Amino acid sequence: MYESQRLVVTTPEELIHGIYLMKRDGYRLVQISCTRVSEGFELNYTFDRSLEFVNYRIVLAVDDEIVSISRIFSPAFLYENELKDLFGVKISGITIDYEGALYRMAQKTPFKAFTPPQPAFPPAKAAPRPVPAMTEPDAGITKKET
Repeated sequence: MYESQRLVVTTPEELIHGIYLMKRDGYRLVQISCTRVSEGFELNYTFDRSLEFVNYRIVLAVDDEIVSISRIFSPAFLYENELKDLFGVKISGITIDYEGALYRMAQKTPFKAFTPPQPAFPPAKAAPRPVPAMTEPDAGITKKET
């Protein structure tokens, strides 16, 4: 059995309205994830109700700020602190803000830099050159006499 999934691509300004609808309709927050893309950050907010998943996706420029959803879904403060610590996403109004100290890390915001995607497999090596055909079909072969 596969769960139903719906993707809603939205903007940072419209996100809060969608989050309120999720709360009103009885959904629970499953996760918030972040991926570094060339345009900035791709944030995915996933909600579930009775095995029906709804994903809200926004793309946020590196220098843009987003409003916390932790006042609507209180567990979101952990995800949002993680996004701040690891990616450097600017999030205002987090109910419990660790100010970049959720994790102890050797490098501040280690995933903030954009690294272009690498191919999943190494490039194929050049095909071997075909062996040239022999000019004399029986060269070097002795026939067995019967």
